[in-house]
Amino acid sequence: MSTYALTDSWTMTRRELAHWARQPVRVLVALVFPVMLLVMFGYLIGGGRGVEGEYVDYLVPGMLALTMAFGLEATMIAVTQDLDKGVIDRFRSMPMANGAVLVGRSAADMLQSVLSLAAMTGVGYAIGWRAHGGVTGFLGAMGLLLLFRFAMLWIGIHLAMVAGKPELVQAVQILVWPVGFLSNAFATPDSMPGWLGTAVEWNPMSQTATAVRDLLGGPGGEPGHIWAAVAWPLGLLAVFFPLAVRRFGRLSR
Repeated sequence: MSTYALTDSWTMTRRELAHWARQPVRVLVALVFPVMLLVMFGYLIGGGRGVEGEYVDYLVPGMLALTMAFGLEATMIAVTQDLDKGVIDRFRSMPMANGAVLVGRSAADMLQSVLSLAAMTGVGYAIGWRAHGGVTGFLGAMGLLLLFRFAMLWIGIHLAMVAGKPELVQAVQILVWPVGFLSNAFATPDSMPGWLGTAVEWNPMSQTATAVRDLLGGPGGEPGHIWAAVAWPLGLLAVFFPLAVRRFGRLSR
């Protein structure tokens, strides 16, 4: 990417960060909601069917992965609002690198994802979870989680441009729910019916959660899943990143 494109992308990133200052409640809700889920499943609902060891050590990595899958609607709504109000058309009429708007939007989302991971790990430590994989394992786990988020983000951006209208985003966002809840975030696939357990094991989010558990030294981790936790997001990016950029390039033509 040229210096020109990087400068334009940074300008669009600062534009998104300026929205945070004007809409702090939206940012706060995005940080608090996954924390509420973690506390709810950890203390109110409990669970851990098929889990050997401390359930909180199994739950926290799963919730970190779930957090990376959810929360896409804010980015999707922002993209559709820019489309609906003609903002992107105005940007496209300027001498700006093609795709800088999308890169800026995705950079802001990734920054919020880092903040979400920081909040979730802090709460995890507060309720008794511990990372046992050392600094290298912890950083590797965070890298896998952010890679998964980046892939889900570009799926969301593409679907947002397909939807085109803010009011259609929630209908499209429902498509993310099976990825999040048909996973091993809360229970092991071995504790589920055979057909369901197989589907859960092949879920990209389950692959990430299992690999993260392994890197963090928690129950439910399996070393062989790390390659799948890398391959799934890269495969999704290979499909949806060019689709999103191509659709953006075709807008208003």
